Amino acid sequence: MAEERERIFIAESAVMKEKLAVLGKIAQTDSPVLILGESGVGKEFFAEEVHLRSGRAIGPFVRVNCAALPLGLAESELFGYVKGAFTGAETDRKGRFELAEGGTLFLDEIADVEMPIQAKLLRFLAEKSFEKVGADVSLTADVRIVAATNKNLESLIEDGRFRKDLYYRLNVLPVRVPPLRERGEDIRRLAVFFKEKHEKAAERRFEGFSNEALSALMNFAWPGNVRELSNCIERACVTATGPFIEKDDLFLVNETSAANIMNADCDLKTAVNDFKKRFIRAALEKNNWNQTRTARILDIERTYLSRLIKELEVEREA
Repeated sequence: MAEERERIFIAESAVMKEKLAVLGKIAQTDSPVLILGESGVGKEFFAEEVHLRSGRAIGPFVRVNCAALPLGLAESELFGYVKGAFTGAETDRKGRFELAEGGTLFLDEIADVEMPIQAKLLRFLAEKSFEKVGADVSLTADVRIVAATNKNLESLIEDGRFRKDLYYRLNVLPVRVPPLRERGEDIRRLAVFFKEKHEKAAERRFEGFSNEALSALMNFAWPGNVRELSNCIERACVTATGPFIEKDDLFLVNETSAANIMNADCDLKTAVNDFKKRFIRAALEKNNWNQTRTARILDIERTYLSRLIKELEVEREA
């Protein structure tokens, strides 16, 4: 059974509401899902949301951090082994695929899977079958695969570190989770949510955030995304001494101010798109307009970069 816990999906921004609507449609299928996004954006939360909105919600949701799998033991961890398969294998053991039977297997940090294991994952996606380590009998499992990564898989394919055929198998239903800096409307709600969560754990009670603290939260770039915001608020709940959480309690560094663009006669969407356009053009110029290299530097998919170039009408300056 999927573990039960309080689930609050905070989505004030239009882009996040759009993503949730897409998740609802994706959940009704049984195809593989590939979740893309920077570290800390909440890819696991999205994966679990897909599971809970699907017909597999009554089944298990099994998490695997591929980057943490012991070197050389990934195959036995994922697929299990039979008694006598290797020294120390005194009994049969189920792998994560068997444990996820009837449910969803979430493969986080899929880019870090070793190449031999990638071949076995490809076979499972194609045939729904696998073998335990040391066994010569194929097993099947009714498991949906949801994978996630914060890396550019297309660049890894070019470098020979990720299988192209596996990428295409996983990329049936891609979902890009936007970074926190692209959904500023969510920051205030998230900050309040984390305050209520962490002040309870710290046995403290604050009336809220000062105006200066809220302004600092809204203007910060959040390179660590939602995870960094949570850590920031948790730290403030421990160190703050007044009735309100103040700006100094947040310990934010490299704060980026939006004051310089507030005089611009345009709405938020236009300002953000203008920034994206200038930023992408600068990155392309720096890389001699090589889209593959630029996408690698920006840590986004090359196809997504190409779409942005077209949508934002990014052109070489004469």
